[in-house]
Amino acid sequence: MATTKLLLTTGEQLEVETSIDDVVKALENAARSSAGTLARLKEAESGEPLAVNATQVVTVRPGDE
Repeated sequence: MATTKLLLTTGEQLEVETSIDDVVKALENAARSSAGTLARLKEAESGEPLAVNATQVVTVRPGDE
């Protein structure tokens, strides 16, 4: 499965279990929605769901897998 890495403004790096195109789409949709809407993704290593504030994402790049 494809993974994508997100770098947040805090310096934290997240790796999620989806393609870069799907991550970008989720972030764009969240940013266009009402204030406070989060992009819902799944953490690559644990499979746990997580939600990301699109305004806190600095870079999006393909993961290691």
